[in-house]
Amino acid sequence: MGPSPAPVLVLALLLLLWAPVNGQPRGRILRGSEARPHLKPYMASLQLDGQHVCGGFLIAEQWVLSAAHCTEETDGKLFQVLLGAHSLTEPEPHKRLYRVRAQFPHPGSNIHNNKDDLLLLQLEEKAELNSDVRVLPFQREDRDVAADTECEVAGWGTIDHSGRRPDKLQQVQRPVISRDVCNHRTRHDGTVTRNMMCTDSRRKDTCKGDSGGPLVCDGVAEGVVTAGSRVCGNYKKPAIYTRIAPYAAWIDSVMASADGEGDTR
Repeated sequence: MGPSPAPVLVLALLLLLWAPVNGQPRGRILRGSEARPHLKPYMASLQLDGQHVCGGFLIAEQWVLSAAHCTEETDGKLFQVLLGAHSLTEPEPHKRLYRVRAQFPHPGSNIHNNKDDLLLLQLEEKAELNSDVRVLPFQREDRDVAADTECEVAGWGTIDHSGRRPDKLQQVQRPVISRDVCNHRTRHDGTVTRNMMCTDSRRKDTCKGDSGGPLVCDGVAEGVVTAGSRVCGNYKKPAIYTRIAPYAAWIDSVMASADGEGDTR
C-alpha cells in the first residue's frame, strides 16, 4: 500500500508555504531590522511607475551605482531614483525623486550569470546634498575583505515569502566568508569569481529585491548585491556581491565620458 493521502497532503502544503513565490527567490532583508532613519543617506530606491524595483547608492553627486540585472524587466524604460528616503511613502524633509538621464550597464553583464553585474545611472541633475543625502565612498584597493569581517547591507526588498514589502528601510549585518568556502561544491560550486565576494546567509540574508544596494564594510562600499538563483536564508547558498574595486577604472571612465558630453551641449 502507498502512503495515506493525509501525510502527503500536509507535506505538499508545507512545501508550498516555504517555496519562493512564482518559483523565484524573493528579495528581502531576511530577519533584519528597521534601519535608524536617515543614517544611511547614500541609499537610493530605483523605481518604475512609482514602485520600488531595486536598491542603489549615491557614489557622486550625479551618479548612482546599482546592479545590471535590475534592468532585465524594465522594457527599456529608464528608472527614476528616490534619494533622501527612509519611508517610501511618508513625507520626509529631503526626500526627492530624480529623473535619470542615462543608464550604463557594464558591457560584460548578461542575464545568464552574475558576471559584471553593475549598473551606473546618471541623474538628470546633481543631487542636492544634505543631512539625508550623501555620497558613499567605494573601495578602490583591489584586495579581498578578510573572512569574518562584519559588514552591513540595507534595502526595501520584500520581507517574507508572501511578497510583503516594507515601507521603511531595513538592514542586516552579515559576516564575510572566504571565496574558497563560498565556492565549495555544496555551495556555489566554483562559480564565484575573484570579482565577487560572499557573506554568510544562515537565517539572516538579503536577496533579489535588495539587489543593487551596497555591502558596506568599515564605512566603505565593498560590493553590490547581485542576483542569483538561490533560496535566500539558506546557509548552503551564501549571498553573492559584485566587488567594486576591480571596476573602479570602468566607473571612472563612464562618469568622465558622460560628464564631458554633458558639458559640450
